[in-house]
Amino acid sequence: MLHSPQRPSRPARKAALAVVAVVLAMFASSCTPTPDASPSAANLPSAGGTAVGMAGPAPSESDPWRPAAHLTASQNWINDPNGLVYENGTYHAFYQHNPHGNFWGDMSWGHSTSTDLVHWTQQPVALEGSASEEIFSGAIVPDTKNASGLGTAENPPLVAVYTSSYGDGGALPKGSQAQSVAYSLDHGKSWTKYKGNPVLSLQPASNNFRDPKITWYEPGKYWVMTTVVADAQVVKLFKSTDLLHWNFLSDFSGVGAQGGLWEVPELLQIDVDGGSGLKKWVMILSINPGGIAGGSGMQYFVGDFDGTRFTAENAAKPGDPLTESQWLDHGADFYAANTITAAPGGKPVLLGWMGNWDYAQSVPSTPWRGSMAIPRQLTLVATGSRFELRSTIAQAAADALTNTKTSEVHGKNLTVTDSMESLGSDFGSRTQLIDAELDVADSTDAGIVLRGSADGKASLRISYNRASQTLKVDRSAAGTSNFSPKFSPYHQASVPMKDGKVRLRILLDSSSVEVFTQDGSVVISDIFFPQWDNTAAAAFSAGGAASFVLTSTRMQP
Repeated sequence: MLHSPQRPSRPARKAALAVVAVVLAMFASSCTPTPDASPSAANLPSAGGTAVGMAGPAPSESDPWRPAAHLTASQNWINDPNGLVYENGTYHAFYQHNPHGNFWGDMSWGHSTSTDLVHWTQQPVALEGSASEEIFSGAIVPDTKNASGLGTAENPPLVAVYTSSYGDGGALPKGSQAQSVAYSLDHGKSWTKYKGNPVLSLQPASNNFRDPKITWYEPGKYWVMTTVVADAQVVKLFKSTDLLHWNFLSDFSGVGAQGGLWEVPELLQIDVDGGSGLKKWVMILSINPGGIAGGSGMQYFVGDFDGTRFTAENAAKPGDPLTESQWLDHGADFYAANTITAAPGGKPVLLGWMGNWDYAQSVPSTPWRGSMAIPRQLTLVATGSRFELRSTIAQAAADALTNTKTSEVHGKNLTVTDSMESLGSDFGSRTQLIDAELDVADSTDAGIVLRGSADGKASLRISYNRASQTLKVDRSAAGTSNFSPKFSPYHQASVPMKDGKVRLRILLDSSSVEVFTQDGSVVISDIFFPQWDNTAAAAFSAGGAASFVLTSTRMQP
């Protein structure tokens, strides 16, 4: 997904074609697939790329913002996760990647693997872009029955459906976007482009037709592809029985936030929590700009899908206040998330990019730029007139973060009255998982500060206001922020108390924080860039006494 390298930021990208009215599925010339005879050059690692199986470097004083618990490239730019799949005991994360520089451009699919969703090993570039075809976002499907014919019954393929963004000499006019296929017969190590590409385009060709994600629709025994015409705020649905030939189903539009491009849609069916047996369909969707925290954001819709059309229930209308829409995250840095196909555990597992197009290309990290959020497990609950998604840290990732062999646990109980009290070195780690219970019934504001400076002037501040019942993450004094005027200072969301208490799970990493309410109803995800030596932590209250029950689980090198 995304614009051409000549246009350095999404907000600056001019609107492309008018709303596309005619849909054309581009079928291959025969029913028998005609794959290329050999893997494409995209299978070879780039000059200066990462060696096979290299784990990412650890954070250090010379690289202070390198994540320790989040996926990033050892060097160079990454953004949207692509082709997320669990196969043969391994999680595969492909992602938008520039193999040649620390900026958006030369879009290709990078590749990392993991067995626990926390510790990642970088693999060679999977699909490398070229002057005639950049490789934008997409999905991977384990074609276990070899419906595509691209493998064999004994060795079925992984099939990647991705957006081709064409340049000079491409299969479509320069600037056009269409959907293409590649496949792997060796568990994602190498990829061959399908000879009949592109497999799906629009007529006339569109510059904003992208981001395919594939869902299996069991009643109809076919796959459903969601795509977008991004600048028209339209999700287009198609179906296929072989992943190569696609027929138009319907459009989804006219609801929710409309203030920017719609991108990276996904349609998935989720069990409603509570054991009733009820299932609902959910459409998740990124928007940029126009998110709840400014710039990039992710909204979702809950409803029904009849095999042709998705219908949202109780959805916000275009023009409604942003608070009327339903958001996956209330922070500034969670975008382009999609689920891991075939993830074990029975619940959807979501992986998103921890970035915001307002300032993503200006953040001061080097030689890398961009990271993923911690993978999240989704649950759907019925609340009043709406169904709502709840997000918690995915079980595999939570297990890895709290593994007693690789972590140490510290606890602290205290009461603070109109003051700030140090939490000591036990809470001074640059990477830690904090479980916090705040009893705020007798205070006006209460919370904790992390990554504080010795003089107290710098810190990340997480607070709760009892009167407004608002959770706030304030990064305004947390570190370097002069790289962009759009680096927003704080983000907040409504979080009702329960019995006068607020329960939080906070994942702090070298340059990011993700604050989850314990019921998963609200998440606030933000990046920030603290000084290496700023490791102080404290609890505070104002307007009365607040009690804290805190546990820190610290990852060890």
